[in-house]
Amino acid sequence: MALTLHTIHPKKGSKKTRKRVGRGDAGTGTYSGRGSKGQRSRSGGKSGLKLKGLRKIMLAQPKKRGFTSSRTPASIVNVSDLNKMFADGAKVTPEAIQKKGLVESITSGVKILANGDLAVKLNVEGCKVSEAAKAKIEKAGGKVL
Repeated sequence: MALTLHTIHPKKGSKKTRKRVGRGDAGTGTYSGRGSKGQRSRSGGKSGLKLKGLRKIMLAQPKKRGFTSSRTPASIVNVSDLNKMFADGAKVTPEAIQKKGLVESITSGVKILANGDLAVKLNVEGCKVSEAAKAKIEKAGGKVL
């Protein structure tokens, strides 16, 4: 059979005719899917329930999901930055880190992360330190207090 426009048909079952409501007794039943009597069974009858007051306002608001913390995170400094800015045997405190210009603010604390290498011996005080950073500092001969 040749493939031409008049021989192309959709696959059987892929097309579905819409339900024609209110066209007599056949197919859809006596009340045409509108129930019996009343304003809602007539054409132009009252549509869905009206939402009143607070419920209407609440439904108009966009949905909010998740959680946003009000706590500001600590300023982050990497071990490689400490290696460049501090001399061997130096004492590292949040104030010293701020003086060197590695962080802008120390109000929410300073946390040292293990990104990079450390070749100098440092004594870290008053800072939060990640486990990997602590291991690198102690391996270089320094201390975390």
